[in-house]
Amino acid sequence: MRVLVLNGPNLGRLGRRQPEVYGTATHAELAERCVGWGVDLGLEVEVRQTNHEGLMLDWLGTAADDRTPVVLNAAAWTHYSYALFDACAMLEAPLVEVHLSDPLQRPEEFRHHSVVTPHAALVVSGQGVEGYRVALAHLANG
Repeated sequence: MRVLVLNGPNLGRLGRRQPEVYGTATHAELAERCVGWGVDLGLEVEVRQTNHEGLMLDWLGTAADDRTPVVLNAAAWTHYSYALFDACAMLEAPLVEVHLSDPLQRPEEFRHHSVVTPHAALVVSGQGVEGYRVALAHLANG
C-alpha cells in the first residue's frame, strides 16, 4: 500500500526551529525514518514538505483521486485553513493527523482548534517524530 506523509509550513526547518518543542531530528531524518518504518510495515511511503498551501491542496486532491492514505502534519494550517478542511473532506482513504507537540498543551489558544480532526481516523499528538511511526502503523493495520 502506498502512503503519503505530507508536512506543512516550517517543518522543513525541523532540528533548527524550536528544538525544545519540535525535537532535534531534521526533516530529512524524519523522512528517512518514515520510509524505513514503512518498509517494516509493508508500506510504500513518500514524504513531502511544503510551505505553499496551494501545493498541499493539490497533493491532497491527488490523494483523494487515487484513494491514497495520508499522514498529515498541516502545521499552522491546521488551525485556520478552511481550504485544507475542504481538501481533507474529499479524501476517501484514511487520514491520520500528526503533531510533533501536543497542540492542546501549547499556551497559544489558536493552536487548540484543528480543521483536520473532523476528517481524521486518528490524531497522534505530542509523541515527536515517533508519532509518525504510530500513524503509519495505524494505516498498515487498517
